[in-house]
Amino acid sequence: MKTLIFILLSMVWAQAQIPSDCTQIIVGISKGWNSSYASLTLYEKKSEKKSEKKSAHWQVAIKTWQARLGKNGLAWGAGLHPNPQSSAPIKKEGDLRAPAGIFKIGGAYGYAPEIARLDRLPYRQITEGDLWVEDQKSPYYNQHLILNTSPKTTWQQQAQMRQNDHAHSLKLYIGHNDSILGGKPIPGLGSAIFFHIWRDDGARATAGCTTMPERALTKLIERIDPDKQPAYVILPQQEYQRLKKSWRLP
Repeated sequence: MKTLIFILLSMVWAQAQIPSDCTQIIVGISKGWNSSYASLTLYEKKSEKKSEKKSAHWQVAIKTWQARLGKNGLAWGAGLHPNPQSSAPIKKEGDLRAPAGIFKIGGAYGYAPEIARLDRLPYRQITEGDLWVEDQKSPYYNQHLILNTSPKTTWQQQAQMRQNDHAHSLKLYIGHNDSILGGKPIPGLGSAIFFHIWRDDGARATAGCTTMPERALTKLIERIDPDKQPAYVILPQQEYQRLKKSWRLP
Protein backbone atom coordinates (compact mmCIF):
# COMPACT_ATOMS: atom_id res chain seq x y z
CA MET A 1 0.00 0.00 0.00
CA LYS A 2 2.82 2.40 0.88
CA THR A 3 4.53 1.66 -2.45
CA LEU A 4 1.31 2.37 -4.36
CA ILE A 5 0.80 5.68 -2.53
CA PHE A 6 4.39 6.71 -3.29
CA ILE A 7 3.93 5.90 -7.01
CA LEU A 8 0.68 7.86 -7.18
CA LEU A 9 2.20 10.84 -5.41
CA SER A 10 5.25 10.75 -7.68
CA MET A 11 2.92 10.95 -10.68
CA VAL A 12 1.11 13.92 -9.19
CA TRP A 13 4.28 15.76 -8.20
CA ALA A 14 5.91 15.14 -11.57
CA GLN A 15 2.94 16.58 -13.48
CA ALA A 16 2.07 19.59 -11.36
CA GLN A 17 3.69 22.94 -10.62
CA ILE A 18 2.58 26.19 -9.07
CA PRO A 19 0.24 27.75 -11.66
CA SER A 20 1.99 30.27 -13.92
CA ASP A 21 -1.10 32.50 -13.69
CA CYS A 22 -1.14 32.48 -9.88
CA THR A 23 -0.86 36.08 -8.68
CA GLN A 24 -2.06 35.64 -5.09
CA ILE A 25 -0.39 33.35 -2.59
CA ILE A 26 -0.58 32.66 1.14
CA VAL A 27 2.84 31.69 2.48
CA GLY A 28 3.00 29.72 5.72
CA ILE A 29 6.33 28.98 7.40
CA SER A 30 6.87 26.80 10.46
CA LYS A 31 10.05 26.25 12.46
CA GLY A 32 10.26 22.56 11.56
CA TRP A 33 8.41 19.44 10.45
CA ASN A 34 7.24 18.69 13.99
CA SER A 35 6.14 22.21 14.92
CA SER A 36 2.45 23.10 15.10
CA TYR A 37 3.11 26.85 14.97
CA ALA A 38 3.37 28.88 11.76
CA SER A 39 3.44 32.45 10.50
CA LEU A 40 1.29 33.37 7.48
CA THR A 41 1.67 36.21 4.97
CA LEU A 42 -0.49 37.03 1.95
CA TYR A 43 1.37 38.11 -1.18
CA GLU A 44 0.12 39.39 -4.51
CA LYS A 45 2.09 39.64 -7.72
CA LYS A 46 2.32 43.15 -9.14
CA SER A 47 3.55 44.09 -12.60
CA GLU A 48 5.92 46.98 -13.12
CA LYS A 49 7.15 48.45 -16.37
CA LYS A 50 10.87 48.97 -16.53
CA SER A 51 12.05 50.60 -19.74
CA GLU A 52 10.30 48.60 -22.50
CA LYS A 53 9.84 45.43 -20.46
CA LYS A 54 7.33 44.40 -17.85
CA SER A 55 8.40 42.49 -14.76
CA ALA A 56 6.30 41.01 -11.97
CA HIS A 57 7.25 40.41 -8.37
CA TRP A 58 5.53 39.48 -5.11
CA GLN A 59 4.42 42.21 -2.72
CA VAL A 60 2.93 41.86 0.77
CA ALA A 61 -0.86 42.26 0.66
CA ILE A 62 -1.61 41.30 4.29
CA LYS A 63 1.21 41.49 6.83
CA THR A 64 2.32 38.41 8.76
CA TRP A 65 -0.03 36.86 11.33
CA GLN A 66 0.16 33.74 13.50
CA ALA A 67 -1.48 30.37 12.94
CA ARG A 68 -1.63 26.84 14.34
CA LEU A 69 -1.09 23.62 12.39
CA GLY A 70 -1.54 19.91 13.07
CA LYS A 71 -0.59 18.71 16.54
CA ASN A 72 2.31 16.68 15.11
CA GLY A 73 3.42 19.37 12.66
CA LEU A 74 3.66 18.95 8.88
CA ALA A 75 3.92 16.14 6.32
CA TRP A 76 4.15 16.32 2.52
CA GLY A 77 0.66 16.64 1.08
CA ALA A 78 -0.83 15.99 -2.36
CA GLY A 79 -1.12 19.31 -4.15
CA LEU A 80 0.43 21.39 -6.93
CA HIS A 81 4.06 20.98 -5.89
CA PRO A 82 6.56 18.84 -7.78
CA ASN A 83 8.31 15.86 -6.21
CA PRO A 84 10.03 17.38 -3.15
CA GLN A 85 12.87 14.82 -3.05
CA SER A 86 12.73 14.78 0.73
CA SER A 87 12.83 12.15 3.46
CA ALA A 88 10.14 13.98 5.44
CA PRO A 89 6.86 12.13 6.19
CA ILE A 90 3.98 11.94 3.71
CA LYS A 91 0.54 13.08 4.84
CA LYS A 92 -1.95 10.33 5.69
CA GLU A 93 -5.37 10.17 7.31
CA GLY A 94 -5.30 10.53 11.09
CA ASP A 95 -1.60 11.44 11.46
CA LEU A 96 -2.42 14.79 13.10
CA ARG A 97 -0.18 16.60 10.61
CA ALA A 98 -1.05 19.46 8.27
CA PRO A 99 -0.17 18.88 4.60
CA ALA A 100 2.93 20.72 3.37
CA GLY A 101 3.45 21.91 -0.18
CA ILE A 102 1.53 24.11 -2.64
CA PHE A 103 -2.25 23.89 -2.76
CA LYS A 104 -5.14 25.51 -4.58
CA ILE A 105 -7.57 27.52 -2.48
CA GLY A 106 -11.28 26.78 -2.85
CA GLY A 107 -14.44 28.41 -1.63
CA ALA A 108 -15.58 29.54 1.81
CA TYR A 109 -18.12 27.85 4.08
CA GLY A 110 -19.82 29.09 7.21
CA TYR A 111 -22.84 29.17 9.48
CA ALA A 112 -23.81 32.76 8.59
CA PRO A 113 -26.20 33.44 5.66
CA GLU A 114 -23.57 35.61 3.97
CA ILE A 115 -20.21 37.36 4.46
CA ALA A 116 -19.98 41.13 4.17
CA ARG A 117 -17.68 42.53 1.48
CA LEU A 118 -17.39 39.14 -0.24
CA ASP A 119 -17.57 39.82 -3.98
CA ARG A 120 -15.90 37.01 -5.95
CA LEU A 121 -15.11 34.06 -3.70
CA PRO A 122 -17.84 31.37 -3.66
CA TYR A 123 -19.52 31.06 -0.25
CA ARG A 124 -21.94 28.43 0.99
CA GLN A 125 -23.97 28.60 4.18
CA ILE A 126 -23.58 25.21 5.86
CA THR A 127 -26.80 23.31 6.56
CA GLU A 128 -27.33 20.06 8.44
CA GLY A 129 -27.24 18.34 5.07
CA ASP A 130 -23.70 19.52 4.19
CA LEU A 131 -21.19 16.71 4.66
CA TRP A 132 -17.43 16.48 4.14
CA VAL A 133 -16.59 12.78 3.96
CA GLU A 134 -13.53 11.48 5.83
CA ASP A 135 -14.43 7.79 5.55
CA GLN A 136 -11.68 6.21 3.41
CA LYS A 137 -14.03 3.45 2.23
CA SER A 138 -16.63 5.85 0.93
CA PRO A 139 -16.78 6.73 -2.80
CA TYR A 140 -17.24 10.34 -1.60
CA TYR A 141 -13.98 10.40 0.38
CA ASN A 142 -12.67 13.97 0.81
CA GLN A 143 -15.60 15.42 -1.09
CA HIS A 144 -18.38 17.86 -0.26
CA LEU A 145 -21.68 15.98 -0.27
CA ILE A 146 -25.07 17.68 0.11
CA LEU A 147 -27.99 15.55 1.32
CA ASN A 148 -31.57 16.25 0.35
CA THR A 149 -32.74 14.98 3.74
CA SER A 150 -31.48 15.18 7.32
CA PRO A 151 -28.51 12.89 8.10
CA LYS A 152 -29.80 9.51 9.24
CA THR A 153 -26.90 7.08 9.36
CA THR A 154 -23.97 7.24 11.78
CA TRP A 155 -21.42 8.02 9.07
CA GLN A 156 -23.59 10.83 7.72
CA GLN A 157 -23.85 12.39 11.16
CA GLN A 158 -20.10 12.09 11.71
CA ALA A 159 -19.44 13.79 8.37
CA GLN A 160 -21.64 16.81 9.06
CA MET A 161 -19.80 20.10 8.51
CA ARG A 162 -22.09 21.91 10.94
CA GLN A 163 -21.21 20.79 14.45
CA ASN A 164 -22.42 23.86 16.38
CA ASP A 165 -18.74 24.56 16.99
CA HIS A 166 -17.58 28.18 16.68
CA ALA A 167 -14.12 27.12 15.45
CA HIS A 168 -15.77 25.68 12.33
CA SER A 169 -18.30 28.48 11.83
CA LEU A 170 -16.09 29.93 9.10
CA LYS A 171 -13.83 27.92 6.77
CA LEU A 172 -11.74 28.37 3.65
CA TYR A 173 -10.97 25.23 1.67
CA ILE A 174 -7.38 24.04 1.10
CA GLY A 175 -7.07 21.79 -1.96
CA HIS A 176 -5.07 18.92 -0.47
CA ASN A 177 -5.71 15.50 -2.08
CA ASP A 178 -8.31 17.23 -4.18
CA SER A 179 -9.40 15.27 -7.28
CA ILE A 180 -5.79 14.92 -8.39
CA LEU A 181 -5.81 11.52 -10.10
CA GLY A 182 -8.65 9.93 -12.03
CA GLY A 183 -10.94 12.71 -10.89
CA LYS A 184 -11.00 11.48 -7.29
CA PRO A 185 -8.93 11.95 -4.13
CA ILE A 186 -6.65 9.09 -3.09
CA PRO A 187 -8.04 7.17 -0.07
CA GLY A 188 -5.83 7.47 2.98
CA LEU A 189 -3.88 10.60 2.02
CA GLY A 190 -5.92 12.91 4.24
CA SER A 191 -9.21 14.76 3.99
CA ALA A 192 -11.20 17.82 5.09
CA ILE A 193 -8.31 20.30 5.18
CA PHE A 194 -9.37 23.91 5.76
CA PHE A 195 -8.36 27.26 7.16
CA HIS A 196 -10.66 27.89 10.11
CA ILE A 197 -10.91 29.76 13.43
CA TRP A 198 -8.45 28.63 16.08
CA ARG A 199 -9.42 27.33 19.51
CA ASP A 200 -8.61 28.86 22.90
CA ASP A 201 -6.90 31.85 21.31
CA GLY A 202 -4.37 29.62 19.61
CA ALA A 203 -3.55 27.47 22.61
CA ARG A 204 -4.68 24.30 20.82
CA ALA A 205 -3.22 22.68 17.73
CA THR A 206 -5.33 20.97 15.06
CA ALA A 207 -5.85 17.55 13.51
CA GLY A 208 -4.42 18.83 10.20
CA CYS A 209 -6.05 22.16 9.38
CA THR A 210 -4.52 25.65 9.56
CA THR A 211 -6.22 27.85 12.16
CA MET A 212 -5.98 31.53 13.06
CA PRO A 213 -7.86 34.33 14.87
CA GLU A 214 -11.36 34.91 13.52
CA ARG A 215 -10.56 38.48 12.52
CA ALA A 216 -7.54 37.32 10.50
CA LEU A 217 -9.56 34.62 8.74
CA THR A 218 -12.36 37.03 7.87
CA LYS A 219 -9.87 39.51 6.45
CA LEU A 220 -8.19 36.77 4.43
CA ILE A 221 -11.45 35.45 2.98
CA GLU A 222 -12.52 38.97 2.01
CA ARG A 223 -9.22 39.42 0.13
CA ILE A 224 -9.00 36.10 -1.70
CA ASP A 225 -9.77 36.54 -5.41
CA PRO A 226 -10.41 33.41 -7.55
CA ASP A 227 -9.43 35.39 -10.66
CA LYS A 228 -5.89 35.55 -9.28
CA GLN A 229 -5.64 31.74 -9.07
CA PRO A 230 -4.81 31.85 -5.33
CA ALA A 231 -2.59 29.22 -3.76
CA TYR A 232 -1.36 28.25 -0.30
CA VAL A 233 2.29 27.38 0.33
CA ILE A 234 3.12 25.87 3.72
CA LEU A 235 6.63 24.60 4.51
CA PRO A 236 9.12 24.36 7.36
CA GLN A 237 11.60 27.25 7.30
CA GLN A 238 14.52 25.13 6.08
CA GLU A 239 12.49 23.60 3.23
CA TYR A 240 11.16 27.00 2.22
CA GLN A 241 14.66 28.39 1.86
CA ARG A 242 15.77 25.31 -0.08
CA LEU A 243 12.85 25.47 -2.53
CA LYS A 244 12.25 29.21 -2.72
CA LYS A 245 14.21 29.82 -5.92
CA SER A 246 13.13 26.75 -7.89
CA TRP A 247 9.47 27.20 -6.93
CA ARG A 248 9.71 30.98 -7.60
CA LEU A 249 8.22 31.86 -4.21
CA PRO A 250 8.17 35.26 -2.44
